[in-house]
Amino acid sequence: MTQAPRWRLATAALALAGLGLATLAAPALAQGKDIRIAHVYSKTGPLEAYGKQTQIGLMMGLNYATGGTMTVAGRKLVVLEKDDQGKPDVGKSLLATAYGDDKADLAVGPTSSGVALAMLPVAEEYKKILLVEPAVADSITGEKWNKYIFRTGRSSSQDALANAVASDVPGLSIAVLAQDYAFGRDGVKAFKEALKKAKVVHEEYLPTATTDFTAGIQRLVDALKDKPGPKVIAVVWAGATTPFPALAALDLQKRYGIAVGSGGNILPAMASYKQFPGMEGATYYYFGIPKNPVNEWLVANHYKQFKAPPDFFTAGGMSAGIAIVEALKKTGGDTATNKLIKTMEGLSFETPKGRMTFRAEDHQAMQSMYHFKIKVDPAFPWGVPELVREIKPEEMAVPIRNKR
Repeated sequence: MTQAPRWRLATAALALAGLGLATLAAPALAQGKDIRIAHVYSKTGPLEAYGKQTQIGLMMGLNYATGGTMTVAGRKLVVLEKDDQGKPDVGKSLLATAYGDDKADLAVGPTSSGVALAMLPVAEEYKKILLVEPAVADSITGEKWNKYIFRTGRSSSQDALANAVASDVPGLSIAVLAQDYAFGRDGVKAFKEALKKAKVVHEEYLPTATTDFTAGIQRLVDALKDKPGPKVIAVVWAGATTPFPALAALDLQKRYGIAVGSGGNILPAMASYKQFPGMEGATYYYFGIPKNPVNEWLVANHYKQFKAPPDFFTAGGMSAGIAIVEALKKTGGDTATNKLIKTMEGLSFETPKGRMTFRAEDHQAMQSMYHFKIKVDPAFPWGVPELVREIKPEEMAVPIRNKR
């Protein structure tokens, strides 16, 4: 056999060495690839204020949890913003584009429960995680849920169970005013299930874009005014235009002995709470309530950046950002969906509200809520929710509603 020339052997050796180097370098290159996070939210539309807060909070959460580097395991975090306009068909299409064309590793959002329900099947189709924040409808982690869905936002059941703590007293008659879509109807359903002593005597559902509440409020008053004992109109409402000014103008407490109750809301909406001193309810977040290092960081840095306190949905966005980073730290930056799911099930992480834990059964974040009483303080343009007590996750028997 003729021996190959030495220069050919050398060339072959170099080629093999180069191949080996390329093979060794491939994982390192993959490891350094950007982690792409799609944020689908209401940048415009009726819930624009909520969406903007969530976006600010998400970026602050990613920044906080990465120590300002915006990287995990050497991989840069890139956020792709998409405006669903509060429309289910738009949100569904944008999420598909994010997973498919944009190669997003996972997604966060949306703002509206109706949009979220349209997006859930897309996550299942593409087999990628959708971290829901702040859409609240129970069905998101209930009958419409799939294993790719996690939620840091509170559910309607968590809202309802917490508000039941504040309003479930013997002999109380409740008439509910809610929006006629998933958020309102799921919220009322969960609230009724949570009540043990009080009784809901009327449910009034109005379109989300309602501006004239006269007829709806009159039906609520008619249902309550002749009832014996304490009476309250419970409001389940989201968006910029609320029924509180119309309710306050009627002076229902003085005329009929009818009080008004509600949960928390964004600060501009809570300006109308000043007209209801002593009103009680339960809230997801108010910047002055939680006492922990994460919330201290959020409040200080939000004031520094925006000259104002963080709001209701800012805390939720930050919680979502922290959850993502903590999960990625545990996977070493690996974004493989099945690995992330396994890591996130049962994961606990610190947020502005304290510790949250993703329940393995439905991926809902178990979290504290806050029983409050409204105080009028001239220093603030809104009714200040003073803490009555923290309602711990273990105090709320949140139903598991999915069919897993």
